[in-house]
Amino acid sequence: MTSEGESKEPSVQRATSETLCKNLSQGIHAAAQPLAILRASFGNPYIDRMSAEELRELAASAALEIERVCGLFSCLQQLVSAESIEPSLSATPTLPLLAYVVDGVKLVFDDDGMFLRSIVPNTCPRVLINRTRTLQALTSVLLIAHAISRPQDTVELITSCPSTNTVRIVARNMNAHVDALNAAQSLNMALAESNIRSQQGGFIWSQQPFNVQIELQRAQPEH
Repeated sequence: MTSEGESKEPSVQRATSETLCKNLSQGIHAAAQPLAILRASFGNPYIDRMSAEELRELAASAALEIERVCGLFSCLQQLVSAESIEPSLSATPTLPLLAYVVDGVKLVFDDDGMFLRSIVPNTCPRVLINRTRTLQALTSVLLIAHAISRPQDTVELITSCPSTNTVRIVARNMNAHVDALNAAQSLNMALAESNIRSQQGGFIWSQQPFNVQIELQRAQPEH
């Protein structure tokens, strides 16, 4: 227990370090599977006897596993950056930011027969954020929502101003009840959370039903 007047910073740093180590361990474990598949595939002693068609099939399957590994390691790299590099923050208009995110993923939803519904107030204050990290976080959350949804499902992106200090953004699918995310989805969710928390924002999510709530700091009004 922390005594009165004692700094709590070391315990906060330890919690952050433990979370980062857990996420890194998860990512390394996830990457081990495609690497094992690649090792087994190209360690086949009969590979020199394969036909041209068999070699083409091997190359195609290897390309998929390599893409998985690259995606996981990219996510790990971004996690380390999010935890170790302090982001620069600037006052950013909220509604154009959300419109940009929705436009970036809408085609993915349309192609799979899903609906993405953005619910925003008529006006919304600016938020104090790092634009790049916030865009990455919101895009990742929506793509995870897409991945766990089915055709004809509606994913909602709801923006509100619950207090004088924050803007709240909720991404949800009330019909999606997820038992567990896969390794890549879990890692990308962890990265989204790290990107938001690195800006002094709030991030909570639930699986039953799928719901992600993000709190961003309001920027000071211009004088």
